[in-house]
Amino acid sequence: MMFPQPIVDRVVARRGTEHIFADLNPKRTALVVIDLQYAFMDDAIGHAVCPAAREIVPAVNRLAAAVRETGGGVFWIKNTFDARCEVEWSVMQDMATPAARAKRAAAMSEDTPGHALWPELDVQTGDEILKKYRFSAFLPGASDLPERLRARGFDTVLITGTVTNICCESSARDAMMSNFRVVMVSDANAASTPEEHAASLTAFYLTFGDVMDTDQVIHVLRNK
Repeated sequence: MMFPQPIVDRVVARRGTEHIFADLNPKRTALVVIDLQYAFMDDAIGHAVCPAAREIVPAVNRLAAAVRETGGGVFWIKNTFDARCEVEWSVMQDMATPAARAKRAAAMSEDTPGHALWPELDVQTGDEILKKYRFSAFLPGASDLPERLRARGFDTVLITGTVTNICCESSARDAMMSNFRVVMVSDANAASTPEEHAASLTAFYLTFGDVMDTDQVIHVLRNK
């Protein structure tokens, strides 16, 4: 993604470089793929479909292959609804209509078609698949992703998936504040509009971490 020059200038003034995490150590790097499920990608059964999410699948698969090839790990995250969400996350439930709540529950409960990963994703033996129960996969109690990453020696995460400005950005910010080095991959995240996508990546880039595209990330991984 090409940021406006004033944005790049602010980042360089603060960090001394345009890409603070361009020194990726492949063996300490994990690809985290957020919510690429039928619930967000299938027009017939999804509850909050982001059409652009279907378009980023080839980039995500390319990244997954490069990360595996260079010694990193791949983690597929599934947004999940269960009965606890109605009590422990009641504020979010109260912000939606009864019809919207019912549609979300039907699309994101375990063992429903909407909960499944999109079939065009290249999920391989050795990858990890796990559930999260909040927007952020790094919020304490939302998933065991941070523990799994640290157990395997990963200190750097590449955030991809949908949607850029909700679950992906929430996960990326919390990952940084949990002391992970974080890169949001610009063309492997998807939002409902280009404006939301750009605003989210800009906010993240200015303060929380790095933003690179798929080609940049793969080049760094393969040339270490």
